Amino acid sequence: MVQWLEGKVVENKHWNHRLCSLSVDVQLPAFLAGQFIRVALPEVGDASQMEARPYSFVNAPHESLLEIYFNQVPAGSLSNRLGGLETGDTVYVADRPAGFMTEQEVPDGETLWLLATGTALGPFLSILKTPSIWQRFKKIVLVHGVRKADELTYGELIGRLQKLHEGRLTKINSVTREAFSGAMPERIPAAISSGELERLAGMALTAEHSRVMVCGNPGMVAESMAALESKGLKKHLRREPGQVLQEIYQ
Repeated sequence: MVQWLEGKVVENKHWNHRLCSLSVDVQLPAFLAGQFIRVALPEVGDASQMEARPYSFVNAPHESLLEIYFNQVPAGSLSNRLGGLETGDTVYVADRPAGFMTEQEVPDGETLWLLATGTALGPFLSILKTPSIWQRFKKIVLVHGVRKADELTYGELIGRLQKLHEGRLTKINSVTREAFSGAMPERIPAAISSGELERLAGMALTAEHSRVMVCGNPGMVAESMAALESKGLKKHLRREPGQVLQEIYQ
């Protein structure tokens, strides 16, 4: 049986009319960067039941506040309730994390490519804030695909990470529904296939040196996997080592 830990909202940042980052003061269980945890509120009309959904950690394991990054969807009862929380409100967190898209599952290599769409950026921020990842890889390329430019979030944090790891973190944006200076107009899978992603990064995607983590909607993950396979990279499994870890983000 899951045990629910009671937390208090510290901040609810609204990036735009849909995207929110919720920070919660709660006694977190131990977790690995890249994992997720269930967050809940009591059911409307039945406080004895919880309405819960898994959300990835944006905070790193050494950070004390839980942070989640989510999209308020029109039919999403819980996401809209979470989006409406204010400082001091109560929210509940499960007592155990889950998920295998972690640094510990990534084989050693020279360059780590992190490919995300939308709020799937969240787990990669947790990974990037973890010191051990920088001890394992010489360079990291973070690619964030969105539809509109106002969905390009966490710019200040990413800028701090680039300054801290000078010359080692490359950020590439993809904005597909409007023209935006400095961003690719192509979707991530198309940019892999065309070679544009490698051109912008100034690095090649190779099975020998590259390790890739892909996190996003089902279509993006499947298409990115196909594009990577065409370049000789394959899915990594414990029983059959490869170069690519993937996670579907609904």
